[in-house]
Amino acid sequence: MHPILFHIGTFRLPTYGTLLVTAILAAVYTVMRLGRREGLDAGRLLDLSTWVLIVALVGAKVLMVISDWSDYGSLSRIFSMDTLMAGGVFYGGFLAAVFFAVWYIRAHGMSFWKVADVFSPAIALGQSIGRWGCFAGGCDYGKPTQSWLGVVFTNPYAHEIAGVPLGVRLYPTQLLESLATLTIFGMLLWRYRKKSEDGEIFVLYLGLYAIARFFLEFLRGDEDRGFVFNHLLSTSQFIGILALLTAVGLAIYRRRHPSEVPARAGKALNARRKPKAEAEIAVPATASNAKRARH
Repeated sequence: MHPILFHIGTFRLPTYGTLLVTAILAAVYTVMRLGRREGLDAGRLLDLSTWVLIVALVGAKVLMVISDWSDYGSLSRIFSMDTLMAGGVFYGGFLAAVFFAVWYIRAHGMSFWKVADVFSPAIALGQSIGRWGCFAGGCDYGKPTQSWLGVVFTNPYAHEIAGVPLGVRLYPTQLLESLATLTIFGMLLWRYRKKSEDGEIFVLYLGLYAIARFFLEFLRGDEDRGFVFNHLLSTSQFIGILALLTAVGLAIYRRRHPSEVPARAGKALNARRKPKAEAEIAVPATASNAKRARH
């Protein structure tokens, strides 16, 4: 659609890269804001965010290569500039980031569920902004359609770097996923203020995104995202099913084994408030006693 934001001489600023950086900054900002509410260490969160981004980018590319191995038959192709510039498969980055985060959080004595809740809305927001970059670059394009929703790509450079068909009306799957993840972001923030225990937001994100991605995959037209079971499901659909089952399993388990953290937090809050209330009552009582003593 518009793969190059602007160019000066031989210098080109890719729209995808610009929006990807914007998505990262928005996600990190969200993590820091929510982390402050949770009382988490800002330095640790920033450090974790940086490492998670690096690990996620590597994981996304690894799954991209694995899911379309027939197109990556040599090391030169795997480590080519095209592979480096590609975004990769989201679930590959997500799984790699989760495994790394589990290790990091345990190594630094942090609460996994609390941190996971903080990162979940940030990931959804980053996805929403990042998909605009995909739309601009032409990657992750949709199937041909005659629907009024269809968009037509005409930029030869977009076809060169992403393989998007030109002059054909396609489903705007990038924009549809952007809208879906923005909606999930709003739902997570709304629920965040009412959550009853740590981990609830992460489980909700896992389930909602799995459902959204599963159905959006039916509209995708790019074949390089990989398939399983003789093209019955795409790689992301298969992982999405596992993610949904995991989310349901976690929800059931946490319902049967409710966390005691909110209760302890409530007791601690009441304990902090109690001395203040008693002090307010004790002052007039003491003054009254002193008055009676003088009389």
